[in-house]
Amino acid sequence: MNSLHLLFDDAMHLLDRLLEFSMPHLIAAPILLPMLTAALMLLLDERHRRTKATLTVVSGLLGMLVSLALLRWVNAAATGDGPGSIGVYLSGNWMAPFGIVLVADRLSTMMVALTGVIAFAASIYSTSRWDRAGVHFHPMLQLQLMGLNGAFLTGDLFNLFVFFEVMLAASYGLLLHGSGRQRVQAGLHYIAINLAASSMFLIGAAMLYGMTGTLNMADLGQRIAALDPADRGLVHAAAAILATAFFAKAGAWPLNFWLVPAYGSVVAPVGAVFALLTKLGVYTVLRLWSVLFGVDAGASAQFGQTAILGLGLVTLFVGALGVLGTQRLALLASYSVLVSAGTLLAAVGLGQAAVWAGALYYLMSSTLAVSALFLLVDIVERWRNGSSVAPHAARDDAPFLSEDLRLLSDVNLDDNAQALYGRAIPAGVAFLGLAFILCTLLLAGLPPLAGFVGKFAMLSGLLQAPQLGHAGIAVMVLLIGGGFLTLVALCRAGIRYFWNQPHAHMPALPALEVLPVAGLLLAAIGLTIGAGPVMQHAQATAQVLHSGLHYRQAVMAASPVPPPPLKEKTP
Repeated sequence: MNSLHLLFDDAMHLLDRLLEFSMPHLIAAPILLPMLTAALMLLLDERHRRTKATLTVVSGLLGMLVSLALLRWVNAAATGDGPGSIGVYLSGNWMAPFGIVLVADRLSTMMVALTGVIAFAASIYSTSRWDRAGVHFHPMLQLQLMGLNGAFLTGDLFNLFVFFEVMLAASYGLLLHGSGRQRVQAGLHYIAINLAASSMFLIGAAMLYGMTGTLNMADLGQRIAALDPADRGLVHAAAAILATAFFAKAGAWPLNFWLVPAYGSVVAPVGAVFALLTKLGVYTVLRLWSVLFGVDAGASAQFGQTAILGLGLVTLFVGALGVLGTQRLALLASYSVLVSAGTLLAAVGLGQAAVWAGALYYLMSSTLAVSALFLLVDIVERWRNGSSVAPHAARDDAPFLSEDLRLLSDVNLDDNAQALYGRAIPAGVAFLGLAFILCTLLLAGLPPLAGFVGKFAMLSGLLQAPQLGHAGIAVMVLLIGGGFLTLVALCRAGIRYFWNQPHAHMPALPALEVLPVAGLLLAAIGLTIGAGPVMQHAQATAQVLHSGLHYRQAVMAASPVPPPPLKEKTP
C-alpha cells in the first residue's frame, strides 16, 4: 500500500512538472483543440460519419483531460488567494491591455473543466444515434465547445463577444438538428432573442470603450474605479445594456420566454450541452460584476446589485412554478435549468463571498444533474413511446379502486393473475429508475447528495451574515420552496413514467447511452464524496472574486516573453 502511495505521489509530481513546463501555452488548448478538430472534420464529407464520431470522442476526451489538468495547475500553483494562482496567456506576446489575453483562474478553469466533462459525455451519447439525424453535427458541436471555452477563458470584452457569436452560430445549427416543425419554430424565437442580445452586447461594449478607452476586463476595472463623476452615469448605462444581454443569455425573467421551448425541443446530447449556455450567462455576470463593480470600485461599488438579486428571485420563482406545472419530461428538464439560473443569479446579487462559495458548488452539481436528466429523458421517452400506453396519456380511472370506490383485492395481480410482489425488477428499468431518483435528489437539493451540500452552504452563508434582511429571507424561502416544488414535480413524473404504466416493452439500453448518463451521475456523486476539497476550492474562488483585485493585478502585471538575443556577426 505504501509503495502504491509513493508511486501515485511520484506520478502527481511528474504531472505537476509537465504542467509547469507547458504553461502558459496550455491555457489556449481548450480553444485550439475543438477548433482544429472542427476544421479537420470539414475536410470529410458525410460518408465519413464514423471517422467524425471517433474524432469527436477523442477530442472530447483530450479536452476533458486538458481542462482537468488546468484546474489542477491552478490549485497546485495557489499558495493562498494571491495572484500566483492565476495564469495569463498573452496572445501575440503583447502585454495587457494592448493585446488579447486569456486568463486561467480558479473560476474559469472550474467552468472549463465542467464543460469538458459534460461535452465528453454528450459526444459519446451522440454517436449512438443522434449524430445521424442531420448533417454536420460533429463540427458544430466542436465549434460550440470552442465558443464556450473561449468565453470562459478570455480576459477581453470584445473577444468575449466574438466567442459568444461562435458559440451562438453553432447553437443555431445544433438546435435545428433533427428537423421538425417544433424545432424550427423554437429556433426562430431562439435566434431572434439572441441576435437582439448580441446587438445590445455590441452597443454596451462600444459605450464602455468610448468612455474608458479599453475593453480589457482588468483594465476596465481599474479605470472605472477612477472615473470622473460626470462620466459615471454613462458608464453605468453601458453596463446596464451589457447586463441585459447577459441576462437574456442566462435565462433571467422576463427575457427567458424562448428558453423552455428551445431546450425542450433539441435532441438529447444538444440539450446536455445547452445546460451550460445559461451558466455562461451567469458566469459573465459574476465575472464582470466582481471585476468592474467590486467592493473596491469606488463610487461604482456594488452597482446593480439590487437588480441582479431581484431578477434572480423572480427567475427562481417562475422556474419553480414551471417545473410544477409541466407534464413532459423534456420541459421539466428545461424548467430545471431556469431554477438553477435563478438560484445562481440571486446568490450573485447578495454579494456575499460565503454565499458565492455555496453557489459555485451548487452550479457544478445542478449542471451535471440537468445534463444527465436531458440524456435520461431521451431514453425514457423512447422506451415509453414503444409501450402500450402513451407517455402523456391521462387516466381518468383509479386502477386500485372499483367503481363504487372500494379497494380491489386483486390489484397486485398481472394479466395472467400472477402476483406482482417478489418479482425482480428488470435491469434496464432498475437503471432508469435509479438514475431518475439520483437526478431528483440532486435537483431538489435533498441529502445526502451534492445538491443538498450546495444549498446548505448557501443557507449557512446567509445565516452567517451580520444582518439577514428581507432579501436574505426571500432567498431562503424561495431556495427551500423551489426545492420542494421540484421534488413534487419530479416525484409526480416518476410515478407517471415508472409506476402508472405497464412495462410492455423492456427498455433497450445501448452502452453508448448508459455510460454517459452513469458518468455524469458518478461525477455528481464524486462531488459529494469530495465535498471537502471541492468546497475549499469554491470558498477560495469566492474570496478572490469578491474584490477582483487579484485578478486585475495578475493580468496587468503579466509581462511579454523577451526576444532571444541577437547573434553577433563575425567579421
